[in-house]
Amino acid sequence: MNSLDSELFILAISLGAQCLAVYAGHLLRKTRPLRVDERDDFDLIRNASLTLLALIIGFSFSMAVSRYDQRKNYEEAEANAIGTEYVRADLLPTADAMSVRDLLRRYKDQRIVFYGASDERQINQIDADTAKLQADLWSAVLRAANAQPTPVMALTVSGMNDVLNSQGYTQAAWWNRIPVAAWGLMGLMAICCSLLVGYGERHKSVLVLLILPVIVSISFLLIADIDSPRGGIIRVLPQNLDSLSQLMKTN
Repeated sequence: MNSLDSELFILAISLGAQCLAVYAGHLLRKTRPLRVDERDDFDLIRNASLTLLALIIGFSFSMAVSRYDQRKNYEEAEANAIGTEYVRADLLPTADAMSVRDLLRRYKDQRIVFYGASDERQINQIDADTAKLQADLWSAVLRAANAQPTPVMALTVSGMNDVLNSQGYTQAAWWNRIPVAAWGLMGLMAICCSLLVGYGERHKSVLVLLILPVIVSISFLLIADIDSPRGGIIRVLPQNLDSLSQLMKTN
């Protein structure tokens, strides 16, 4: 699993780096304290940096939420495509209809497992099984369409095409993550701000110096949790596919 899929890893690295930066700023302040005539300029730079950090965190959070919503929407679209094609299987000859419906049920089960998988070996096996089922599904409808090339069969083929495309859109959405470079720049900005806070803080309390690292680290934890499709607590559940399973059992 990618380290960015572990929100606890992000929390630990972020909190540790920022605490070290605060401590470094604290030591630098003892070595070279701020002069009175430098305080106003320093406060301006520090406040501007903190404002910029808040904007970057807000923008990153918005990116993570939009990707999470996209994954949810594609899960819904995938369930709709499978359900529609399951109904359209009635348009096929009886033998072909039974075969396609059985394949769609197995395919739907594979898609549900996909949403809950976290082990890399399991994911690779799911991808291989899904690709095989897709080939079998396409061959089944293509065989029936070649035997009876009618507009009705064309509708069934079009529905199967939607089923296959929806899986591709879902996979692309799961690959669409906040770039590593963006994480790096956001982390660097947080470290610089922590350094400035440690250098310019007038209080001697350690708790005051730790407020910024803790708040920023929790923000990173939330962003990483939402942005990770396979790790964390906030995940896309195959609710629509589970609901489709119930409908398939009754038909």
